[in-house]
Amino acid sequence: MTVPHKGVQGPLDGVRVVELAGIGPGPFAAMLLADLGADVVRVDRPGGAGLGIDPAYDLTNRNKRSVLVDLKAPEGPARVLDLVARADVLVEGYRPGVAERLGVGPEACHARNPRLVYGRMTGWGQDGPLASRAGHDVAYIAVTGTLGMIGGPDEPPTVPANLVGDYAGGSLYLVAGVLAALHHARAHGTGQVVDAAIVDGAAHLATMIHGMLAAGGWQDRRGANLLDGGCPFYGTYETADGGHMAVGALEQRFYDEFAALLGLGEAAEARADPARWGELRAAVAARFKSRTRAEWTAVFEGSDACVAPVLSLREAPHHPHLAARGTFTDHGGLTQPAPAPRFSATPTAVRSGPARPGADTEDVARDWDVPALLDAGTT
Repeated sequence: MTVPHKGVQGPLDGVRVVELAGIGPGPFAAMLLADLGADVVRVDRPGGAGLGIDPAYDLTNRNKRSVLVDLKAPEGPARVLDLVARADVLVEGYRPGVAERLGVGPEACHARNPRLVYGRMTGWGQDGPLASRAGHDVAYIAVTGTLGMIGGPDEPPTVPANLVGDYAGGSLYLVAGVLAALHHARAHGTGQVVDAAIVDGAAHLATMIHGMLAAGGWQDRRGANLLDGGCPFYGTYETADGGHMAVGALEQRFYDEFAALLGLGEAAEARADPARWGELRAAVAARFKSRTRAEWTAVFEGSDACVAPVLSLREAPHHPHLAARGTFTDHGGLTQPAPAPRFSATPTAVRSGPARPGADTEDVARDWDVPALLDAGTT
């Protein structure tokens, strides 16, 4: 059983959130709200859902509590609406129309709680020709032009895990929308629906680049621009031991320090002439191949050359800077990213491990004063 939600610190302490169980960006958004101090109750379905991960390792369910409700049972929707009546926010990630068919759509929820912020997380959005279609991160970022920017010029686009679409374009925009709508609800007494579509968020992330494109400062192709790997002093290079170093020496003063520490010599002068960038890239690559990742890390340590080693997921928590800041934390034997961002007056923390489906039903029934939850499982 997870730790009861009492004595919690965090800027959202006192905010109650109902999360209808799903996968991907919805749970991550609810986790972020929970990390910030909200009392997030995840409504799990009997039999489980998702991609089959052991609930004990599903870190996106940390800092939450779980109850079991069968929304397809006759009394299921009423139990969720009982929670809604006492909540500030609801988060769901169904295809458009599914929540309505289950009896927990915006109209039914707002009838019980007019102040509720109803957050909807989808890939395509609540309307449009593709709204009812299935999809995943890679398809959402593909049609927005985002995927087409990533990768080498003579290679297929590189898939950036599911970070750009699901979590950056989806979860973070849902949280921003929910918090804005919550502010409005508290000021005006009326809730609303937040339609967070991954396609909208992923497109919005590229706003600066669209401006550069319009101004003629960005070419509409991969690997040909300042920030997409086309520039030889903004990219990654292999080292002698098969590792990699990341270089971001854009400004002249940073570039000068980079070139000196790398030992580029006269080749550094090619920076100002894009026609010679191929020559510069080859020279930089040759220098990096002459030493190991650890050796180059030591060379650039303490400099303003904007160079860093490319670390793996398991290596990252041990980086001296991240370790000093506590960017990663250990809880229940699981190393994981610590809550972010940080707050001076209302600090956050990992308070409890991943919520086990249904493990907190009794506590939530008591704390939220919804005794009918105790009869809302598989019956």
